[in-house]
Amino acid sequence: MTYDLRDTIFAPVADRLYTADVRVTSPGVVCGVEMAGQKASDLGCEVLCCAADGDEADTETPILSMRGSAKAIAMAEDCVPGAIAKPSGIARAMRRAQELAGSRVRVVSGAAKKMPEEIKPQIRRAVHRGGGSGRISELPFLYLDKNYVRIFGSVRKTLEAVAPMQGYVRAIQLRGLVEDIAAEARAAIALGAEILMVDSGRLEDLDMVAGLVREAGCRDRTTIAFAGDIAMEDIPSVAQHDVDILDIGRAILDAPIVDIKFDVRTG
Repeated sequence: MTYDLRDTIFAPVADRLYTADVRVTSPGVVCGVEMAGQKASDLGCEVLCCAADGDEADTETPILSMRGSAKAIAMAEDCVPGAIAKPSGIARAMRRAQELAGSRVRVVSGAAKKMPEEIKPQIRRAVHRGGGSGRISELPFLYLDKNYVRIFGSVRKTLEAVAPMQGYVRAIQLRGLVEDIAAEARAAIALGAEILMVDSGRLEDLDMVAGLVREAGCRDRTTIAFAGDIAMEDIPSVAQHDVDILDIGRAILDAPIVDIKFDVRTG
């Protein structure tokens, strides 16, 4: 067994219980609190109150309170803030992104796939609790990205390959890496792809694809999505274009952590 210095440090008060409160230093949505509460419980602390992920928190009201031995409280301080700080930052960034996009345009963030496997569930939960989604469609869908297009040789051949697969929304990524984006878009429209993801980051490509969809008379049944390192400050202007979904990765997942206070009550 590994010797823990805290056993010696807290030996004089080993028979006493202490209460600690966790707060945020800035108001806003929080996430990761439920996991933090479970971590505290696993350490032997009694959880006195625990906010729900997705709740709005102020700076005065604890989002988590616990009671336990001095050692358990000290150990909780090592892990509880970390369960809350980053997920809350992501949730707040997602909520801000959706506010900036307005009610007409839906914001998603599918970039969790680029993160370490161990933290993907927390990231996806934070995105959802912030009011967004990691899914480009809430229905079962096939996301056919640039490498599918490279493998099959064209957008047309990619969509033809999945044509026998019924019951799926087909989302095709348009990047202009095999053909030019106009040719890709025309093929996707002709084969009835339900979602066109313009993933070049170029607004002129977005406008061109949207124009082709309108010319084909299928705007009402075609969802247009746009991605490409969209910055938070650019969201309002991008959302003014003819687009239904913005897929925002780094601007949301790289959000600053929310500062967390972990305080043992005195008196």
